[in-house]
Amino acid sequence: MNAPHAPAVIDMDSHPHLAGVFAPQRLEIDAADLQIVGTLPAGLSGSYLRNGENPRFDPLGTYLYPIDGDGMVHRLTFRDGRASYSNRFVRTPAVVAEEKAGRALWAGILDPYFPDPATVGDELAGTTRDLPDINVVRHGGRLLALAESAPPFLLDGVDLHTVCRESFAGQLPAGMTAHPKIDPSTGEMVSFCYMLEPPYLMWSVVGADGAVTRGPTPVPGVEQPSMIHDMALTPNYVVLLLGPLYFDMAAMMTGGSLLQWKPEVGTRVAVIPRDGSPVRWGVTDAFWLWHTVNAYEDTDGSIVLDYVEWTRAGFVAESDLPNLSALTRARIDPMTGRISREVIAQADMEFPRIDDTLLTLRHRTAALVGESGIQDLVSGDADRAYWFDTDTGVETHWDSGDLAIGEPIYLSAGAADYWGMIATGRKDLESWFLVFPADDPASGPVARVKLPQRVPAGLHGAWLPD
Repeated sequence: MNAPHAPAVIDMDSHPHLAGVFAPQRLEIDAADLQIVGTLPAGLSGSYLRNGENPRFDPLGTYLYPIDGDGMVHRLTFRDGRASYSNRFVRTPAVVAEEKAGRALWAGILDPYFPDPATVGDELAGTTRDLPDINVVRHGGRLLALAESAPPFLLDGVDLHTVCRESFAGQLPAGMTAHPKIDPSTGEMVSFCYMLEPPYLMWSVVGADGAVTRGPTPVPGVEQPSMIHDMALTPNYVVLLLGPLYFDMAAMMTGGSLLQWKPEVGTRVAVIPRDGSPVRWGVTDAFWLWHTVNAYEDTDGSIVLDYVEWTRAGFVAESDLPNLSALTRARIDPMTGRISREVIAQADMEFPRIDDTLLTLRHRTAALVGESGIQDLVSGDADRAYWFDTDTGVETHWDSGDLAIGEPIYLSAGAADYWGMIATGRKDLESWFLVFPADDPASGPVARVKLPQRVPAGLHGAWLPD
C-alpha cells in the first residue's frame, strides 16, 4: 500500500554519506589534457571506469549507504602519456522521470513508499527504483552498469550515455549480481541473482561472445531470501557464501527492518559445479562478507578462497560488540563441503582486488583500502592502502593522510604494472587519480592525475586496456 504522502527530503549536510567526500556530483562534463604531477607510465593505455551511488536529486525518506543512490560512471582514459575524463549518470526510468519533475520521486530502499500514478504515470507507479550504482564491467561487446541483484543497464562505450535496461535478449530477465566473475581462460562471465520469491537464488553463464550459454539455473537448498553481495569462481566451481542476512518484507511494511541478521543459522557455502553436477553445501560459524578476493583450486583438489570477513552485517545488525574485519582464507572440500578458515591479516579494510587476469588462478597479491586508526573516519572512508602477500601474510601499506582513497585497481602497462585509485581531499574536496608502482607501492604514487571535478567516494570499477 502506498504511503499517503511522500517522505520528507533528507538534510544532506547532516547525513555522513551525503556530505563531504560522499556528496553527490550533479555535473556531467568532458575534459581533456588533465594536469599530471609526475609522469604517467609510457605503456599505460586504456580506460579506468568507476561506478558509485550518486543521487540525482536530494533523496526522500531514508538513505542506506552503500546500496541507495543513482549510478554515475566516471571514466579516465590514458594514452600517450596524457589523460582525459568524462562522467555520466546512469539514466534509469526513475532518473528520467525525476529529471522531468526536477526533484526526487522515489524514497530510499528501506522506506515503504512508492510513487502513485498521478506522480509518475501508470507504468512506473508502485515500482522500486533501479539502482545500477555498484559496479561497471565490459564483456562480450557490452559495457554494463551493475546493480545489487537486478538487470544491469547498457551504456554506450563512446560517450557513456544510457542505452537501455539489459536483459540479454530476454534470457536473464531477473538480472544478475553486481559482482559477476569473468574467467580469463574461457572468456565466460558467470553470475548469480538472488530474489525475494522462489527459487530465491539462481546462477547463469554468458559466453565470451555475449550470448547466454546457461540461463537462470535455480540453486537447490535455498528456502528463504537472503542478501549475497559477491561470489567466487574457480575453473570448475562457482562458490556462493550465504551469510545469515535475510529479507523480511512483512516486517518492513509494518515499520520493522527489511533485513534481519540471524547468526544462529551460520554462514552457508554453496559449491556449484560449472558442469551442472549436483550442488554441495557446507556450513560454518556465522560471518558476513561484502567481497571476495579470488578463489582457485589447490593441488589436492580443495578450493582456496580469500575474502574479507566481518563479524556481522554491521549496517543492519545491532550489537555493542565491535564489528571486526579480517583478510581471511577458507579451504573448502568440494566433495564434502567441509570448511576451514584462517586469518591472513586483521585490519579495518575492504574493497579487495587482484590482477584480474589471475581470476580463478593462484594469486599472491591482494590490494585493499581501509582505516589506519590514526584518525576517526566515516564508515566507507579510507586512509590506508594495503598490499598483502596472501600466502605469507606479509603486509605493505601506504598512508594517504588527508586523502580519502577508493578501491584499488590493477593497471597493466606493458613492461611494468601498477595500481591505481581515486583519492579526494577531505578539506579541499579536490580529486586525483593516483598511480603506484606494483613492485614498490609503499613508495607512493609515481603519478597524480588532477581530476577536473570532485569524484564522490564510491564503489567499484574496471580497467579496460586498449
